[in-house]
Amino acid sequence: MNSPQLLQLKRLKNEITRFMMMYKFALDEMETKIEILKEEFQLLHDYNPIEHTKSRVKSPESIINKIARKNGELSLPSIKETIKDIAGLRITCSFVSDIYRIHEMLKVQHDLRIIDVKDYIANPKANGYQSLHLLVEVPVFMSDRAEKVLVEVQIRTIAMDFWASLEHKLYYKYNKAVPEHLLRELKEAADSAAALDIKMERLHREVESLQNEEEEETESYLPALLDDGRGNKSDVPSQLLRLLGDFSS
Repeated sequence: MNSPQLLQLKRLKNEITRFMMMYKFALDEMETKIEILKEEFQLLHDYNPIEHTKSRVKSPESIINKIARKNGELSLPSIKETIKDIAGLRITCSFVSDIYRIHEMLKVQHDLRIIDVKDYIANPKANGYQSLHLLVEVPVFMSDRAEKVLVEVQIRTIAMDFWASLEHKLYYKYNKAVPEHLLRELKEAADSAAALDIKMERLHREVESLQNEEEEETESYLPALLDDGRGNKSDVPSQLLRLLGDFSS
């Protein structure tokens, strides 16, 4: 093989490597943002709406197979334009309200742009599948340029995720030719999972309401705590420092 061919192969390899790295870096950035939001929410509200996250970048083989199914051109620009889910991030929550809360939190991130939203919770698929899908544009800064990379974000509850995982395994086992009676039972299972989410959401709201009532009662005592009984306000900073000291001990 002559030198120009070697140089061409090396250039192609570098381009493919950088192409795949962009999606990995976009996922890294998204996961960092989610981790920050988790910690902030935990500190401010003593509650974490995110149970866990899972990310993946499609393999080159999977990308090639998908571009072939779509009759797309086998080139990096065509792949980037045609395949929107090369990078995927799944966020699993406890409650349905958490899904929309996370959506709102991502919407206000100024360096992200939500390109598309598919709400399969408000409008479930025919087989019962539920999830909120976001197509998010993430800026990735390379050594010589900035790239806007798409990441597909799926946000779902534990019940939705459990059902989707089992449904995927059944389809894989039967090579997508799932018997009709199993399809009916899968749909029934999806309905049961949705009913469970509704019940857990109601319980969650009741618990939140009780907590809010307790917090309001606690706040009503603050004026008395800050008064020394003679109409003089107590030393708030020193009391606050002692309180923080109690928490850290």
